Amino acid sequence: MSAYTIHVSGISDATTEQHLTDFFTFCGKITSVEYDREKHTATIHFEKPSAAKTALMLNGGTLDGAHLTITSDQEPQDKDDGAPHHEGHIDQADKPRAGIAAEYLAKGYQLSDQILQRAIELDQQRGISSRFLSYIQSLDAKLGEKTLGPEKTISGKVQETLATATQQAKAVDEQKGITKTASDYYARALSSPFGQKVKSFYTSTSKQVLDIHEEARRIAETHKQSASSAPTATSAGVGSAAPPISPDVHTVATTPATNADATASGGKTAEAPTVV
Repeated sequence: MSAYTIHVSGISDATTEQHLTDFFTFCGKITSVEYDREKHTATIHFEKPSAAKTALMLNGGTLDGAHLTITSDQEPQDKDDGAPHHEGHIDQADKPRAGIAAEYLAKGYQLSDQILQRAIELDQQRGISSRFLSYIQSLDAKLGEKTLGPEKTISGKVQETLATATQQAKAVDEQKGITKTASDYYARALSSPFGQKVKSFYTSTSKQVLDIHEEARRIAETHKQSASSAPTATSAGVGSAAPPISPDVHTVATTPATNADATASGGKTAEAPTVV
């Protein structure tokens, strides 16, 4: 087996292959899943080794009430090739682990402080990928230029003069439809009053467990507001609480519910298990 593969054992009788796939897709793009329900085991193959390493972060947790053991035949290695991100998109596997943990929480899953601390430590060891940093910085600058003028960042401006910048950004947004075209969480969050805090969370490795919980609340609230104020649209999935699953993943039959759906139903209790 390659470093792109993890093995999961101790899976609950209640866990379906779709549920297992939805859960581990937060780590990165899955290429295939081999699930043996009788033996309560699964082998999951990821597109990138960094996704497999993120999945190992969840070892020792529980899913659907069952204790999970997550292993790999060889230690996956994080690779940061420095390649530029595609315009308007960042791979799930390139995100900071603390950010991925926040997405789990925003979706309705419950992660223990031990797992959250593990996510923080992995970010400190790896650093933030250059591709992700480039994405956040270019997005911040692009939004700033569109709403505030050349050489302005949206996160810095709303921090500097909150009321004026927010009103100005809203007026320009109504003219140019920035929010409608930027359907991802990061674009919305950077343009919000807490834009500078969001940028710091995703570009710095210095954070605590409570910071992850705080970011999870921001993600959930942003998606709730978006769902209640805008017509249904196809999301780019960038930074969303429910990252998109590639159609290339043959095990996926349906797209998982959005975080807004989970929030509207009072939290995902039946399908969002506890990970502790």
